[in-house]
Amino acid sequence: MATREDVSFRSGADRISAWLYRPDNAGRDGAPLLVMAHGLGAVRTMRLDAYAERFAAAGYACLVFDYRNFGDSDGAPRQVLDVGRQLADWSAAVDFAHTLAGVDRNRIGLWGTSFGGGHVIATAARLRVAAVVAQCPFTDGIVSARTIPPLTIARITLLALRDLASARLGNPPVMVATAGRPGDIALMSTPDSYPGYLKLVPQGQNLRNEVAARIGMKILAYRPGRLAAKVRCPILFCVCDTDSVAPPGPTLRYAAKAPRGTVKRYPEGHFDIYVGDAFERVVADQLEFLDRNLKTAGA
Repeated sequence: MATREDVSFRSGADRISAWLYRPDNAGRDGAPLLVMAHGLGAVRTMRLDAYAERFAAAGYACLVFDYRNFGDSDGAPRQVLDVGRQLADWSAAVDFAHTLAGVDRNRIGLWGTSFGGGHVIATAARLRVAAVVAQCPFTDGIVSARTIPPLTIARITLLALRDLASARLGNPPVMVATAGRPGDIALMSTPDSYPGYLKLVPQGQNLRNEVAARIGMKILAYRPGRLAAKVRCPILFCVCDTDSVAPPGPTLRYAAKAPRGTVKRYPEGHFDIYVGDAFERVVADQLEFLDRNLKTAGA
């Protein structure tokens, strides 16, 4: 049986909380390891344990972390999503993974989903890692913004301006909902967003469905898919054909430019892939990719 322990590491001045899964047999040279994190405003308890348990059972160590300002990690103000800082958290996690006993430093890979799927593309373009899995990845802020009705965009923009003004005055952040129903003022408000988001929240937990609104002004400029051409290691793109949040078209175009890219497509929406039969199929495909490109790499 794989074991899980609570660990932490530093990113900037903040302590990052993580789970470290270890397989029961690391092998003589240490186990391959996946650094894992979630998407837009989400935390590791939202089904990342389900993925890590499968990977650990198959022989992979997993380092599953919460971004600073979110979940169990330190950082203030809470719920402030900063792309640059989250990318720094990924770099800090990779650095920490290299210090772990029982881990093969030549077989460290990245696994990210949704907004984190964009982060792993950007991270792999500048750091040396052995393999990458990008699940239903956010690849283009401009295209994702087109999934939001114009009136909702205008309202989010007003909240973002208020939030930026509040930050300059040293006041608490002005929040916007992460996921909402159609017509709600939320960063994700397609018909499947709110029920899909709720499916990821563990029963009995009350997680914060909000982030500081300032990200609404900055998300357009984030287009990590453009960096896929610079990812030199094997990378798997798990693409949902009916994804209403991270539309598949741009992702498929970016994936085609990755030198060692592989694409797997699923006839589901953005939130379906985390649960049920779709989850089983995507995990099977990810393990096949990892066994071929990470477990045997440099072993």
